[in-house]
Amino acid sequence: MHSEEALREAICETGRRLWQKGFVAASDGNISVRLSADTFLCTPSQVSKGFMSPADLVTADASGRRLSGNGAVTSEFFTHLAAYEERPDVHAVVHAHPPKAVAASLAGLSLAEPVLPELLLTIGGIPTVPYATPATGAGGEAIRGIIRSCDALIIARHGTLTVGRDVFEAYHKLEKLEHAAEIILWASLLGPPAALPEAEVERLYRLQETYNPGTRLFRPD
Repeated sequence: MHSEEALREAICETGRRLWQKGFVAASDGNISVRLSADTFLCTPSQVSKGFMSPADLVTADASGRRLSGNGAVTSEFFTHLAAYEERPDVHAVVHAHPPKAVAASLAGLSLAEPVLPELLLTIGGIPTVPYATPATGAGGEAIRGIIRSCDALIIARHGTLTVGRDVFEAYHKLEKLEHAAEIILWASLLGPPAALPEAEVERLYRLQETYNPGTRLFRPD
């Protein structure tokens, strides 16, 4: 278990990476980690994720009430909370607005199909859930259920949610998601991306169990 000081530093470093990669703009996006069963450390509202200090972060309880810190609890806290409630194994959540993933949702392109072998080896398919009004409880309801079977998803027209055992794992899944979105977007300009053969998909999922045990692999019906 990392100290709260180390977790604060990790959240700030993740925020810098989000901003540097262009996954968020201005004060967009939010990050949280689980401190205990009902206590969470999270980024405050209206603060650029690229320029946070550990002291900027706030703690909140499972009802969204601020426990410490000077800022307001992130407006997307209830989306994070839904992920924690559905997944006791999750200890960090990253919500961002990566342009290519959001563009794919606007164009109706799916990242859930088994097209990219590297994706299947790491996080599986990436589902897109229906649009939910940002900064409301609707985001949490949109991801409930499906977050039980995946570690990364896209909220249509809005952004992404990735989860992990720590904040860097959740962030790295976001990097994989956005990279996959870029490839799918480029491929779609040339023609419909072809799915991998079913036998190869099964082989990749078996390999994934060896290389990334514990990852929830989403598989489209």
